Amino acid sequence: MSIPIPMKYIYGPLKSRRLGLSLGITLTPCKTCSFDCVYCQLGKTTRKTSKREEYIKIEEIVQELRLWIQYNPESPPRLNYITFSGSGEPTLNIKIGELIKEIKRLTSVPLAAIVNSSLFHDPAVRQAVSLADLILPSLDTVNPEVFLQINRPAENIKIDQIIEGLVKLRKECSAKIWLEVMLVRGINDDLRQIKKLKEVIDRINPDKIHLNSPVRATAEPNILSVDKNKLERIKEILGDKCEVI
Repeated sequence: MSIPIPMKYIYGPLKSRRLGLSLGITLTPCKTCSFDCVYCQLGKTTRKTSKREEYIKIEEIVQELRLWIQYNPESPPRLNYITFSGSGEPTLNIKIGELIKEIKRLTSVPLAAIVNSSLFHDPAVRQAVSLADLILPSLDTVNPEVFLQINRPAENIKIDQIIEGLVKLRKECSAKIWLEVMLVRGINDDLRQIKKLKEVIDRINPDKIHLNSPVRATAEPNILSVDKNKLERIKEILGDKCEVI
């Protein structure tokens, strides 16, 4: 059956390289984010902020999901995950924890959250996201200057806070954590940087490390992917938990 109204916040299901068959949910308006990453495939951030608000009413998201399940009764058993990602940073929505609880009342499909780690210094954010079954945070560098160059964060976000937030997240939650590292040629792929990144990742202790490099259109021109041989070398440095995506 076709859904009688267009979906505003739910998209897919889509086949994901990391998550299998995933139904996506966006929690913010398009390109509302705490970062403005040079490699973002969705283009430049139009509203860069670290302020948490209920950017989209969770009641509206839950209503859409309930409708989607009603009109696609055969689909939930085929889903690997329902995933928070979309076109902005999910943790900016201050009601993310409540939304996770509401979705878990509706369905037993595991819930994943793809997040940029920028707000994990806040205990309330860590507590809320910990309700998910799988957390996919990112950490592209541990170098403050490179962080500013590649992620272009909102002005009050510091890389040291992100690192400590990730360390605390691992200690506080039982969800699986798959850490993504996005590498851009000539920016954050220097092997000396990678070795320092490895030291921090060991402290975070994620269940998996996903090594990635841009292959699609990016927010800025001349953003180049790292060649396959170097990615394999970096994978060896990062250890057995690491895989190239």
